[in-house]
Amino acid sequence: MTDAKAKIQETIDKNDVVLFMKGTKMAPQCGFSSRVAGVLNFMGVDFADVNVLENADIRQGIKDFSEWPTIPQLYIKGEFVGGCDIVTEMTLNGELDQMFEAKGVAFNKEAADKIREANA
Repeated sequence: MTDAKAKIQETIDKNDVVLFMKGTKMAPQCGFSSRVAGVLNFMGVDFADVNVLENADIRQGIKDFSEWPTIPQLYIKGEFVGGCDIVTEMTLNGELDQMFEAKGVAFNKEAADKIREANA
């Protein structure tokens, strides 16, 4: 296993929720990363952010690891969820809430409902 792959696996194993993104959760560097981080922040989810712009090996490594070509990438309890479009869809249809509940990840249900109301 390469160093990048080992670091990615370790990060996923050590954190319930991980977002591999461009920038950080407080300072996203692209619109897609900003959208996913914004949803998680608004819902009060405690998540680790990995800025792929700081390490080219991690930036390419996460794409190889997940076999998914784009950033951001969300992992919940070791499971790859998807990128911006998938997370947005899951937020709007309630599947993300269900996943958090099933995996025992704390989140603010009222905030999730507000996101859906605002996008109805």
